[in-house]
Amino acid sequence: MKMNGKPLVILNFKTYLESTGLNALKLAKASEEVADETGVAIAVATQAADLWRISGEVNIPVFSQHVDAVDAGGHTGSILLESVRQAGAQGTLINHSEQRMELADMEVVVKKAAQADMVSVVCTNNVDTSAAAATLQPDFVAIEPPELIGSGIPVSQAEPEVVEGTVEVIHNINPEVGVLCGAGISTGDDMKAALDLGTEGVLLASGIILADDPKEALLGLVSKL
Repeated sequence: MKMNGKPLVILNFKTYLESTGLNALKLAKASEEVADETGVAIAVATQAADLWRISGEVNIPVFSQHVDAVDAGGHTGSILLESVRQAGAQGTLINHSEQRMELADMEVVVKKAAQADMVSVVCTNNVDTSAAAATLQPDFVAIEPPELIGSGIPVSQAEPEVVEGTVEVIHNINPEVGVLCGAGISTGDDMKAALDLGTEGVLLASGIILADDPKEALLGLVSKL
């Protein structure tokens, strides 16, 4: 599977109660409504337990937040890529700052995702890590300095040189790898700034999920495109 459309918005539900269970389904449907109304490509990354329900009730792509670098067998408690794929996941986040992975394990998951026709989004925290991630040939690299995650301070404004440097180094290594901007993104100005720095979209979470009206917050996010 390939994500069509630019810009791309991936909304990471994390494990907030506001994006768990029935709340997750409500948020996914609101995201679908915004995608339909605006034409912006929106995907949602849900908890593994919510994948089956949500993927069956919305038409936008649903991603897993994480999968483990394991094959089928005796791995109690692990998240198997084949399992989330059958539950409806069309892609997965990899190496999020809240679920770090070794480079070798990231490579395993990227390859398994490609074989399963799933979109791979490798999260990174700086230019050097982004360069290493690009060599794995994922579909996207999402740059997220961890100190800015959940801070409300967008990386596109606080550390624009990190975004610009990431875009340059990744496109020098593999121009087919898309770059997303994460950490602190929540407003239309944030998203416009991220795109102006050369990215193809954003990965975001709390700025939308914890908003009083998540749908209006999403509409505001794409309002200046």
